[in-house]
Amino acid sequence: MEKEMEKSEEEMMNRQRKGGFITMPFIIANEALAKVASVGLVPNMVLYLMEYYRMGAVKATKILFLWSAATNFGPVVAAFGADAYLGRFVAIGLGSILSFLGMVVMWLTAMIPEARPCRHSSENCKSATTPQIIILLSCFALISIGGGGISCSLAFGADQLSQKNKTKNQRVLESFISWYIASQTIAVVFSLTGIVYIQDHFGWKLGFGVPAALMLFSTLSFFLISPRYVKHKPHTSLITGFAQVLFVACKNSKLSFPPKDSTANGVYHHGKDSTLMAPTDKLRFLNKACIIQDREQDIASDGSASNKWSLCTIEQVEELKAIIKVIPIWSTGIMVAVSTSQTSLWLLQAKTMNRHVTSNFQIPAGSFGVFMMFAVCITAGVYDRVILPLASKVRGKPVTVSAKRRIGIGLFFSILDFVTSAIVESIRRKKAIQEGYIDNPEAVLKMSAMWLIPHNVLCGIAEAFNAIGQSEFYYSEFPSSMSSIAASMFSLGSAVGSLVASLILSIVDNITSKGGKQSWVSDNINKGHYDNYYWLLAIMSAVNFLYYLVCCWAYGPSAEAASKKEERGNMVHDPQQEAM
Repeated sequence: MEKEMEKSEEEMMNRQRKGGFITMPFIIANEALAKVASVGLVPNMVLYLMEYYRMGAVKATKILFLWSAATNFGPVVAAFGADAYLGRFVAIGLGSILSFLGMVVMWLTAMIPEARPCRHSSENCKSATTPQIIILLSCFALISIGGGGISCSLAFGADQLSQKNKTKNQRVLESFISWYIASQTIAVVFSLTGIVYIQDHFGWKLGFGVPAALMLFSTLSFFLISPRYVKHKPHTSLITGFAQVLFVACKNSKLSFPPKDSTANGVYHHGKDSTLMAPTDKLRFLNKACIIQDREQDIASDGSASNKWSLCTIEQVEELKAIIKVIPIWSTGIMVAVSTSQTSLWLLQAKTMNRHVTSNFQIPAGSFGVFMMFAVCITAGVYDRVILPLASKVRGKPVTVSAKRRIGIGLFFSILDFVTSAIVESIRRKKAIQEGYIDNPEAVLKMSAMWLIPHNVLCGIAEAFNAIGQSEFYYSEFPSSMSSIAASMFSLGSAVGSLVASLILSIVDNITSKGGKQSWVSDNINKGHYDNYYWLLAIMSAVNFLYYLVCCWAYGPSAEAASKKEERGNMVHDPQQEAM
């Protein structure tokens, strides 16, 4: 008995010695370096595929759209996998190793001439063989899967502080999140400038070698203090719970609903310490999953369900309802993701324009995305630190903007982004024709690439409002048990947006090139009509905005709005206030 007590005390002491702030720099460094390495491959990748794999602009762009979709799906899959099977430490460690392997293979395609169809960008070569394509796609797959695992870093970092006194470490947790977000932003900016500069001036061998080296250092830094990490064991996945609700609801489809006044008799099954006695009336069909038919058979001695595939809890039902309810509003963010995924086409524009800032320095074509990142950071900072406090001061009371309105603002700026892109591309194309470069898409026009900055800024503003609004909306609408899903919903939207962007590009290319006509998205950007392509996306964004307004009306008051209304009601009916 004494030995068991000593053993449990020793285990408790070991748990207390683990985690804490000392683990934070290693977790932050791991994801920051991984972000530098992975994002640094993206901006110029379309050029690598066009030069060394002899792919057309459309095919190369579609491959990159699919890669972006896979990369954004990764965090969603990894979140569920880590929670249910692997644990976050294993997910991050495995993700780091896979990302490193993917970047090494990508570097080898630049180092070994036989690994790609063209040994030099200037030579004529045959199309890529099946093994060469498999090697290329395996790089993308490894990096996407690995990135999904690494994305568990934020939750893993929070785990390191959960063992300590929560009140004492609340400020440390807030500090960690702030440093985490700041490190991600700095990493992306460095990728869009430093890594792109290396690729432009020193070639692909060094341009791919540096990200691989950074990823190696990132992986080693994460494993360096492995014994100090708090490693929670995996638990039941929410996806399994959702599947159980759907299965049981279908299984009980012929079951009659109990009378509304019977909720107090324990007709519905709920978890321990639950305050929910009955499910809501919305999506009522799912309520059949938590109806107790035979208490002796359905309920175990500890109060849980005897068979979870025969009876679910009210909480499980409401969690699934929360997901289904937000899907229409979530789907409206797909067009914003379509906007931010057009980087390959923006690169082709920038390559044909004068990018000189001074006579001796020009901005790399792949670095213009940094203006979008600056716009995201400035918009978020100015909005929260300047605009809202100033509006509150003017009105004499706290001014806030609801999550749904933030999403709407983001969608509106997305329309402006496509309109601006269409106008700028129309002017650029006319310049190319006037200067006699219609057949030479490699020629640099007498037109400043600074014309591309406004649409990058508008895209960044749209991304900032939409991302913040969606995140706030999901966190306010979902139960606390679904915080991991709330965190991954925006990433899922970005993944679907990349797939939709690829589909739109394919349809436009197929329709506009019929009958031997010049495709709007031709490999020759001067002969094509990318301006018409952007106008089409602008119209689709405008229709999407109207669809969003309908979705908001159909959704009704959000939990955030209901909470504010309740607070105002309490203030009005507060006896102390009335007495005063």
